[in-house]
Amino acid sequence: MNLGDDRGDGSFGSHERWMRLALAEARAAGEAGDVPVGAVVVQGDRILGRGRNQVEVLKDPTAHAEILALGAASTALGDWRLDDCTLYSTLEPCTMCAGAVLLGRPRRIVYGAPDPRAGALVSTARLLEANPYRLAFEVLGGVLEDECAQLLRDFFRRLRVRGGGED
Repeated sequence: MNLGDDRGDGSFGSHERWMRLALAEARAAGEAGDVPVGAVVVQGDRILGRGRNQVEVLKDPTAHAEILALGAASTALGDWRLDDCTLYSTLEPCTMCAGAVLLGRPRRIVYGAPDPRAGALVSTARLLEANPYRLAFEVLGGVLEDECAQLLRDFFRRLRVRGGGED
């Protein structure tokens, strides 16, 4: 795993371009009452899949943005192997989503905000380093980190004001 490497996919600015699309998905999730996390899967200059957190909307604990984006990309590509793809997520993927990354095999994962409570790439675990498939993944964190983190802070602040809670 190569942390912070920006080879092969263009400039840091191109990562910002795709992350802004993931942020749009995250905002839509928040407006629907879900934790505002968004994701897109890109191959070259083409979006193959989009996802937003829909756990509350679908009443499905697996309906995380990354899972939905990876599934949509696999359908669009007609293959579960996403070797030439990049996953962009506004939040560092959790254990479940990191497992889906291992299985779907996008070679690059770019995230916005770290998740010190549940992040499974660098924050609490390093699941991609312990992968049984011996695949090489590139991970780049901190792309539009402030925007991604602020969206989450604002969402949880509104929840607390309304008396709702989040574990």
